[in-house]
Amino acid sequence: MKLLRVGPPGAERPIVLGQDGAAYDLSGRARDIDGAFLAGLDPAELAREVAAGALPVTDIAGQRVGAPVARPGKVVGIGLNYRDHAKEAGAAIPDEPVIFLKPSYTVVGPYDEVLVPRGGDKTDYEAELAIVIGRTARYLESHQAAAEVIAGYTIANDVTERAFQFERGGQWDKGKSAETFTPLGPWLVTADEVADPQRLPLRLWVNGELRQDGSTAQMVFPVLELVRYASRFMVLEPGDVIVTGTPAGVTLGHPGAAFLAPGDIVELEIDGLGRQRQVLGKA
Repeated sequence: MKLLRVGPPGAERPIVLGQDGAAYDLSGRARDIDGAFLAGLDPAELAREVAAGALPVTDIAGQRVGAPVARPGKVVGIGLNYRDHAKEAGAAIPDEPVIFLKPSYTVVGPYDEVLVPRGGDKTDYEAELAIVIGRTARYLESHQAAAEVIAGYTIANDVTERAFQFERGGQWDKGKSAETFTPLGPWLVTADEVADPQRLPLRLWVNGELRQDGSTAQMVFPVLELVRYASRFMVLEPGDVIVTGTPAGVTLGHPGAAFLAPGDIVELEIDGLGRQRQVLGKA
């Protein structure tokens, strides 16, 4: 199933897209697509409801698309998780996953404006596969156990202000935490519809120029290992999001290339998960 949220910020409605492409309103059975909804989600049962005509058809044309998950409890970032990106960044491939946290207020819709922060002059993009957690997870022992807590997948742009990340005391969180810095969506595609999360091509363009062209097959640590590993250090709760790292092609890896500026257009896609588009503005 493809789940999404439409409407103004703070007033989005939960929607499910049927196999026929029609949009069905979930408002009668769910307050929102949030942790509580995901904890009880049964994609097969929801598909039966759609097929049986139990949900009203709704017209979402022209409406804003919000992030597919209502404000997550936390966004867990993974750094240097693609070999080619680590190389372009001049960093060693890590022996264990590099983890950082992004505040939940950074999450916006896939077509919302992204703001260059005040004092920032090296704003960068990062196309990433995002994992959405559907069950509480702590101290997972196996990849099978990790698979059982994943609700689905979506697209993230892990926007980063490199000047804050590297030139203001060495704190990654400083460079990752500006408002609007985690566009998500357009859809949450349930895990049963993603045959292999390690075989997903992902691409990103800036002003029409292809900058990133990679595949999740290039990850250092695969999806299931990231979930298992993260659960050893923190409790993962329904609605939490893990952004899994980015392939080569970020501005940081190309000395002399221009960082993002107001007016720039960033577009990114992952096969089967949809496409995003953001216009840069200024905070």
